Amino acid sequence: MRLRIDLAYDGSAFSGWAAQPGLRTVEGVLGEALATVLRSPAPVRLVVAGRTDAGVHARGQVVHADVDEAAFAALPGRSDRAPEVAAVARLAGVLPDDVVVRRVTVAADGFDARFAALRRRYRYRLADDPTALDPLRRHDTAVVRGPLDVTAMDDAAGRLVGLRDFAAFCKRREGAGTVRTLLEYRWVRGEDGVLEAAVVADAFCHSMVRALVGAVVPVGEGRAPVGWPAHVLAAGVRDPRVRVMPARGLSLEEVVYPADGALADRAREARAVRTLPGEASAG
Repeated sequence: MRLRIDLAYDGSAFSGWAAQPGLRTVEGVLGEALATVLRSPAPVRLVVAGRTDAGVHARGQVVHADVDEAAFAALPGRSDRAPEVAAVARLAGVLPDDVVVRRVTVAADGFDARFAALRRRYRYRLADDPTALDPLRRHDTAVVRGPLDVTAMDDAAGRLVGLRDFAAFCKRREGAGTVRTLLEYRWVRGEDGVLEAAVVADAFCHSMVRALVGAVVPVGEGRAPVGWPAHVLAAGVRDPRVRVMPARGLSLEEVVYPADGALADRAREARAVRTLPGEASAG
């Protein structure tokens, strides 16, 4: 049977999401915890909505896992709790403090944590004033030297929204496309004086969010015109002037899925290699 697991984690002490030999990863820790509570002989295989890099956090991560139905049904033991409730409680007993499973549910037919997602929402926190730094939030806030013009950054960010080829802001992976729909990219300065970006897309390619942030920081510093990030995007190649910003400022906040009846169609659509209008369709 397939389970949907909603979780959050502090990425500071993890070498990213993906399991790697000899390294502490979120996938490794969660897979081992599930194996423990389900009494599985091997770590449970997980499929994640968004593979986060080392140091990146998540408040709204989603994964799915295919597990033995009988083992899941046995989780309540002698209690009258539902297996879903028992799963959350048992996982809390074996997981470290920097990972919290919020919900475990039986997934609807067609659910795929990665491919059925409609959109992902990330947040990036950036401090440009040492007096605004909150030491209690040092693990989720990046720092730059010198004041930033948040209005100019927001203007530059808005010019990147839409269906585009984001090759200029992605680390290339063999066989992976770079066409994405950036649904929202905006900057505000919060009441605490820290700048926050909201970045929403149907999907993201490797390092895309942190590169998008790095593209508008020179604008905020006054070193590049407002239209410069859009020119980089149009050029379609990595620009050495675009800094991939520190991981600690980035958090995956939310993953949104369609209604249950549309899950399978969405997953099929997402598996197709996307192209821009006018280009030859793949598949």
